[in-house]
Amino acid sequence: MKKITTISAIIILLLTQSCKKENACEGLLCFTPPGPFRFELVDKLTGENLFTNGTYTPNEIKVINLYDQSNVSFTFIDENDYNIIMINSIGWKTETINYSINISNESLFELFVDAERLNGECCDYTEYKEIRIENSEFELNQTNGLYKILVD
Repeated sequence: MKKITTISAIIILLLTQSCKKENACEGLLCFTPPGPFRFELVDKLTGENLFTNGTYTPNEIKVINLYDQSNVSFTFIDENDYNIIMINSIGWKTETINYSINISNESLFELFVDAERLNGECCDYTEYKEIRIENSEFELNQTNGLYKILVD
């Protein structure tokens, strides 16, 4: 009788166990937007921000999509003399972009990005396959992702 009770208990235990894998993402709030591209325009010799010193004004900026010549939206941040150009529209989907950043109809530099939007185990994210800045020298701050464009 003891054997039957033990066998019955084992069978009941096995039958009540689920083979269903728990969803590791359940309850996880996940929103991973692509990071913005931020640019500071500085004098190559002095290192001064060219908006802060008055060389350029924000209303002179245009970002042009070189594939179709359309205007690209951007934000100019001028808090506490920070004065940077920020583009937030890159990487929300798989895409290749080629933009020209212009001041008074003169191209200062071109930005090329090959971005791929991927589905992770729990969250979607953007992987940048290639990022190039052309027609200008620059420095990238690896800590904060700010591109310092060196203007002659």
